[in-house]
Amino acid sequence: MSINFKGYVHMKKLLLTLSIGLLLTQSVFAEEEIEEKSRFESLSKLTKVIGTVEKYYVDDIILEEIVNKALKGLMQELDAHSTFLDAKSSNEMSIQTKGEFGGLGITVGMRDGALTVISPIDDTPAFKAGVKSSDIILKIDEKSTLNMTLDEAVSFMRGKPKTDILLTVVRKGESKPVKIRITRDIIKIQSVFSKTFENENLLYLRVSSFDRKVVEGLEKAIKNNPNVKGLVLDLRNNPGGLLSQAIGVVDLFVDKGVIVSQKGRDEDDEEKFEANSSNTISKLPMVVLVNGGSASASEIVSGALQDHKRAIVIGEKTFGKGSVQAILPITRDRKESIKLTIAKYYLPSGRTIQAVGVTPDVIAFSGKATQDENSEFKIKEADLKKHLEGELEKVDTKVKKEKENKEDKKIITNEDILNDNQLNTSIGILKSLIIINK
Repeated sequence: MSINFKGYVHMKKLLLTLSIGLLLTQSVFAEEEIEEKSRFESLSKLTKVIGTVEKYYVDDIILEEIVNKALKGLMQELDAHSTFLDAKSSNEMSIQTKGEFGGLGITVGMRDGALTVISPIDDTPAFKAGVKSSDIILKIDEKSTLNMTLDEAVSFMRGKPKTDILLTVVRKGESKPVKIRITRDIIKIQSVFSKTFENENLLYLRVSSFDRKVVEGLEKAIKNNPNVKGLVLDLRNNPGGLLSQAIGVVDLFVDKGVIVSQKGRDEDDEEKFEANSSNTISKLPMVVLVNGGSASASEIVSGALQDHKRAIVIGEKTFGKGSVQAILPITRDRKESIKLTIAKYYLPSGRTIQAVGVTPDVIAFSGKATQDENSEFKIKEADLKKHLEGELEKVDTKVKKEKENKEDKKIITNEDILNDNQLNTSIGILKSLIIINK
């Protein structure tokens, strides 16, 4: 009797388990059906709108054009960096990355819906014409930039070398828009160069963009100056570039720990990039200069060195571009694609760069350094001495003069320092770090 009772109880439990399992399965199927129905309704809505526009819009417009406009609008609404690239735009991007083209030498981005200059690149037409970081571009020639996508703006600014373009910009501190005429040219960038300081045993390292030769260039400059006691790394107006180079630069100065991580929409989808002690070549005290034109890779470098307490960051808050874009083909012939934001960068401390930027340890504004009357007199004396030396040099040969001019370009004078408040501040702090580390 007891055996039958036990069998009955076991059967009842089995039936109950099966019933619960069936209910859960039905619930999952029901949720999937609701989700599928919702997706179908959303797609039906889009199809209906496209069909209505094709049928009733005041002007005759073909289906392909309607779809392309819909895709452009969709991507533009996601964020400032995602965009739809039709066949023409994809081809222009290919020209930009593979061949030579006439450009201005500026990097632009969208900030609060406005086309904003992230930074002009050193010694390019835009830099020489006086374009400044944080300038808001209102017009490109006679075209308003309102509702213009980032890629459209870049396309309009690009053109044949030796042709002119007129930018109308809004600039902080100016009461009315500023018009800047620029002549396009082939953009050639010296991404890395180094200088020493007059009367200071320090090394100045300038990185204007993160191309493929940055790590190599910095490594060479540091090894060629083995007796210096401190480093100034200048990343001002550096719009970024290759992630691999940014990681490599940090790795020159940090021997362990995370440099940067990249996270997508799923929490588990995280990629970490770590320092390797075998790549570290310098333990010297260092400072890093940044400003509002420092973006992307520049922010990774300055932020990582700051988080690792490896360097003091000096200057102004950076731009805040910390997202990752991928080009994804959407047609079989791969002639059309979308540029889509797929991840964000995070610094070693876990903080994000996107729309936040890097806040310096020491805030220092651009412009001339303040000085007392005595120091001003000393500069005038130095200027007089240089003038007299220049007069004497006139009797020397042209070859000798050219050689000396090249040498002068490799040295930052006291006058240069006093004309750059941020650089002057950085030297003072660096000298203090050297004393502390003795």
